[in-house]
Amino acid sequence: MTAPPWAHRALPIRDTESAVVGRWHPETLAELTVSRRQLGSALHDGARPAAAVEGAVQRLLLAFEELASNALRHGGPPTEVTVIRSGRSWLLEVRDAAVDSPPSPAVHRDPAHGGMGLSLVATICADHGWTVEGRCKVVWARVDYTYAEGPGASPRRRPRRPGGRGRRPPGLGH
Repeated sequence: MTAPPWAHRALPIRDTESAVVGRWHPETLAELTVSRRQLGSALHDGARPAAAVEGAVQRLLLAFEELASNALRHGGPPTEVTVIRSGRSWLLEVRDAAVDSPPSPAVHRDPAHGGMGLSLVATICADHGWTVEGRCKVVWARVDYTYAEGPGASPRRRPRRPGGRGRRPPGLGH
């Protein structure tokens, strides 16, 4: 797997309508799982913009888990995870104290050995990067919530049913 680079870049500028969806401070992977569930519940219970598609929600939850678990495993405490709605996207910001440890995607590694999270996030998100703010490293990803699939995904054609459009083949019941 070729890893898209994680460039040292400033956080995207938020628009005036930006709103914090949630902020978490997990200290363990178990707490991170609870945080992810809380985000998922919030997005399904009213914090989800009307234009947000389910595929984008799933991409955000996956990016949340991957980036925050990296911060817990490789960054220094404290870890802070924030999701912000801005424009037509969610901005995921993950802060930790490892300012001298930039995100380093695994390259030339068998995917069976893990470590593919950064490459996965780079592939499924509209934009990504990292920066340093004060004594914190901030790894961020932006998920456009109006697209069901990640950037560059081509629309998939649905297979046609035998016998033509919308008809079932003879002999098949409901």
